[in-house]
Amino acid sequence: MLNFKTVNNLILLVLTSLIVAYFLIDMSFWWFALLGLLWFLLTAFGSGLIGWNYHIHALNNNPNIPENQVALTFDDGPNANYTPQVLDLLKRHQAKATFFCVGLQIENHPEIFNSIIKEGHTVGNHTYSHNNMFGFFSTKQVIEELEQTNKLVLEKTGLKLNLYRPAFGVTNPRIKKALKATKLHAIGWNKRSLDTTGLSKETILKRASKDLKKGDVILLHDSSEKTLWVLEQLLLILQKQNLQAVTVDSLFNIEPYA
Repeated sequence: MLNFKTVNNLILLVLTSLIVAYFLIDMSFWWFALLGLLWFLLTAFGSGLIGWNYHIHALNNNPNIPENQVALTFDDGPNANYTPQVLDLLKRHQAKATFFCVGLQIENHPEIFNSIIKEGHTVGNHTYSHNNMFGFFSTKQVIEELEQTNKLVLEKTGLKLNLYRPAFGVTNPRIKKALKATKLHAIGWNKRSLDTTGLSKETILKRASKDLKKGDVILLHDSSEKTLWVLEQLLLILQKQNLQAVTVDSLFNIEPYA
């Protein structure tokens, strides 16, 4: 898979060739514009699609795992209305999951955050504010967001987080530097349910459960009534297919906390 460094090197090589050709032969300037557009499209898609591992190396799935296991992950919580119901469903089906929590939400609902941990689930960093402009933050701002949530969790639970779920799945060179500075490891997904969109719950379930196989990482959000229905149906499907829902640290055999 192409990454940011490889693409930049290839574009630079082609650009050098175009410059030489421009002075040697009668060549249209539009070739330069086309090259620039190609670079922009590759970088835009690579920044928005975490599965490409374009800027950072994220753990997106583990098809080589010997056990029949998948990882359920929930972003954006804890949520006062829906996270407790998600926890009840998981307990009822003897399933474990990973919750990538927003710092502000942890501050607002510390008792729910503690319940997630007490019930044997894993928690990870999902920024402090989950700002819509997070992808445009400076390296310093990203580091501050991640460290603020890390500090909050450490003070409340004594746990030092190791795992990070990129907000909106967006990555870039600044986020890469921030992860290196904070020593957090990125966790992606290979099944995006799109449960925060206007899609019907049936369509969302179909996206989350289509071609399920061991090692899959499923992205959900503990923030809506629709997701509760999807989760309940998905847990039944996993049971029928003899797939066990585990935490991401179990799926990838990594340490969730330092």
